[in-house]
Amino acid sequence: MIWFQKTVGKAVSMEGVGLHTGQTTRLTFQPAPPNTGLVFRVSCDAGKAEIPAHIDNAPRDEPAIRNTTLARGEVKIFTVEHVLAALYGLGVTNCYIDLEGNEPPITSCGSALPYVELLQEAKVVYQGLPASYYRITAPVAYRENGIEVVAEACDHLRLSMWVDYDDPLIGEQEVTFEIRPEIFAREIAPARTFAFMEDVLELRKQGYAQGGTLETALVIEDGKLAGGQTFRFPDEIVRHKLLDLLGDIALLGMPMQGHVRARRSGHAANAAFTRILAKREQRSSRIFPRRNPTDFDISAILEVMPHRYPFLLVDRILELEPEKRIVGLKNVTINEPFFQGHFPGHPIMPGVLIIEAMAQAGGVLLLTSVDDARGKLVYFGGIDNARFRRPALPGDVLIFECEMIKRRGPIAKMRGVARVGDELVAEAELMASMVDA
Repeated sequence: MIWFQKTVGKAVSMEGVGLHTGQTTRLTFQPAPPNTGLVFRVSCDAGKAEIPAHIDNAPRDEPAIRNTTLARGEVKIFTVEHVLAALYGLGVTNCYIDLEGNEPPITSCGSALPYVELLQEAKVVYQGLPASYYRITAPVAYRENGIEVVAEACDHLRLSMWVDYDDPLIGEQEVTFEIRPEIFAREIAPARTFAFMEDVLELRKQGYAQGGTLETALVIEDGKLAGGQTFRFPDEIVRHKLLDLLGDIALLGMPMQGHVRARRSGHAANAAFTRILAKREQRSSRIFPRRNPTDFDISAILEVMPHRYPFLLVDRILELEPEKRIVGLKNVTINEPFFQGHFPGHPIMPGVLIIEAMAQAGGVLLLTSVDDARGKLVYFGGIDNARFRRPALPGDVLIFECEMIKRRGPIAKMRGVARVGDELVAEAELMASMVDA
């Protein structure tokens, strides 16, 4: 599976009070260019301080007040986990989160759902580049005092959470979800934060939870929900714990491929686990593709396309405007197997393979129009108006450009051209269909 860089289509804002500070605050999601990451921009005396959402900016010595804190210099922001879960769960990799105040608004329902709805209003847009992501290749574990967070290899991101509370209203609960935008928005984002009444009273004595109300959090007292509250899901408690885990894993700074299983974990354990991943990242290469990609290299193409030697005929994607246009490159070398017979002593790349390479570039354009291209193939449906203007020879660099003319569901029509330098080599109109393998 390959992840794509995405941002928000426009700036969107919301206001409310902070859960712990109780102060009025304003949050704005802003579009950000490729390779930016998720970055908080916080209003302060010096103007705006930028705090990338990365585990390196999560203080280790922060007191346990049941939230995730980020800091840079003297600037601190609190309770960022629900915002990060919303972004991570919807697949947003690049976004500026402007914050007026030191805590995002908790909103009226104490979940990530209002952030999700705000991001859906802004629309999540592709940026035409692969995203660097962290691949779990061997088991990773954090264990302490009966708390456990472990990860193992998986071909997508899956989270499991198990909780066990000495309270009849909760008891043991367990959930597992594959993290996809539609699943996250429907099954995880609505789950609300919760607390026991005695803990709320203690937090308020310490100066925290000043913005908490029965409208912003589930409160459990004497084995039942206070104030006539009702659950949105029978297992809403464990779903919210999984929501918190997702927001804390977002501090890895990139999407992750693997299955994370957590037992009794909270923010401190989640952060410790994420630090282990970040430390392993520094020691060895588990990042795919390279950081800050500027195009699709061959490794990224191999993640999208099912073709393999000797029939993968695109070496690099230079430009991609999702669902509109793509530019690909093929280095033509004397080592191509077809030159053995086409023709001995006079090597010329077969015209049909030039069209095939052009169509493969168009296939990348079509396959990157869906969130997950696993199990998808692109079939030729037709070739019209094909023309060949000059031969392609060993040493040439073929540049293919395909433009989407029309698309209806899985069926597309594209116009393609192939050039060497400024010289036109071939052109054709291609029809293709994306099908399940």
